[in-house]
Amino acid sequence: MEFEAALSRAKRGELLPVYVLSGTERFLRDMLVQAIRSSALAGGLAELNEDKFTAGEGSVDRLIAAAQTVPMMAKRRFVLLRSAERWEANEGDDSPLDRIGEYARKPADTTCLVVVADRLDKRRRLAALARKEGFFVECEPLPARELPQFVVEQAQARGHTIDVDAAALVAELAGPELGPVVDAVERLSLHSGPGNPITEDAVADCVARIRTADTWQLVDAVGRRDLGTSMRLLADVYDPRDRGLPVLGALAWSVRQLARVQAAMDAGASPDDAARRAGVMPFRVREIVSRAKQLRSAETQRWLMILAETDVALKGSKRPPNAILEDMLTRLCRR
Repeated sequence: MEFEAALSRAKRGELLPVYVLSGTERFLRDMLVQAIRSSALAGGLAELNEDKFTAGEGSVDRLIAAAQTVPMMAKRRFVLLRSAERWEANEGDDSPLDRIGEYARKPADTTCLVVVADRLDKRRRLAALARKEGFFVECEPLPARELPQFVVEQAQARGHTIDVDAAALVAELAGPELGPVVDAVERLSLHSGPGNPITEDAVADCVARIRTADTWQLVDAVGRRDLGTSMRLLADVYDPRDRGLPVLGALAWSVRQLARVQAAMDAGASPDDAARRAGVMPFRVREIVSRAKQLRSAETQRWLMILAETDVALKGSKRPPNAILEDMLTRLCRR
């Protein structure tokens, strides 16, 4: 079952007796679990009709017994199993997950059993049955190209407009996990005030602590191979508290815009059409197209590779972040 369909049906109270939620996107999993729980326990006493288990910290017999228990003063019970992948290692006909699979063939119609896992072996009886019978829901991370639209929808849900550039910048800085993205939009909403648009300046104040104008100055300096100016601009925007990750994210966002415009122009699109395809705002088209023409596509791709390697280094290396960023600029400015 598709995630959106499962969520919509759960909110309407159209519940299945068993759900298997598999995937690493915790925000989507938690959202669906909460919707199922709210509908299942509506009108009843949660303390009498809810049980939560974590695989490996209790027996599967207790879980199944809880699922088979008759609800008290309510229409349904809600039973949740977290981290079900911990039982993957149990092999044999009597493995915990296979036992749950046997229960799922004839589940109690007065219970909602929700099984949550990062990953489940599709060969298991439970996963195979869930896919066949339509109670398997994938909760995987959104593709990077869909993140900006997710930001727009989150902003709209809070009563704000946000342009494509600003949404893409939020996605670049806070993504790819949805939880931090939602947190960033919430902070932007509070900062902007009720009904006001969320701007790139607001993103700079709340998320990046670097303005896109500064980022483009850095891009221009690198394009001119002006290492001295690049280093000075980096020193102006670098904040040791965040290891330079927002600076890198904002720079990557700018270079990706250039790459998208160049790719469209190389494919035969007019400059205006290329900018539109890349999601560039109309007032910025001439500026972006001019930069795109000044750089070779191969050079932009080389920059993206260096930025990706710098991201890995900032997140995993013990070297000082400012030294990593300075090395990045040296490589970017090198012909």
